[in-house]
Amino acid sequence: MTATANDQKTGRAVAGEELFESLAHFVVIHNGQSSERAERIADQAVAFLVTAATATVPMVPSGDVDFGLHALILHTKGYAGLCEKYAGRFLDHSPMPGGGARDPEKVAASAHAMKAAGFAVFDDLWTVNGANLAQCDSDCGRPYGRA
Repeated sequence: MTATANDQKTGRAVAGEELFESLAHFVVIHNGQSSERAERIADQAVAFLVTAATATVPMVPSGDVDFGLHALILHTKGYAGLCEKYAGRFLDHSPMPGGGARDPEKVAASAHAMKAAGFAVFDDLWTVNGANLAQCDSDCGRPYGRA
């Protein structure tokens, strides 16, 4: 588990303790993750949402981060509040019918956009088919928040 710097923003700080703890607990209960891993997943999900609010690249989460993103979406009041605060509008979750494989380039671009936005990125949570896509600093496949 590596984060990219010591002074970077965290999803935990953005969400606030009450929402963050609830998200992490949801990921433990519904996705069978350890408490420590669930906290990292919840952190990345919030960071993903905040980055997606203003990103100029299509944002696609890794499978691990998607656990946290779905937990966040189900916390409707907190999700709507974060959308309004960071995007100025509600960001719809519109998965493509039938799902499909995640585009590794879009997943990598998402992790890199989070780093560029100043968030710590836990590289081990950004894999597709076993390939870590977040190391280089330079389910639906549809850009997040777009219909």
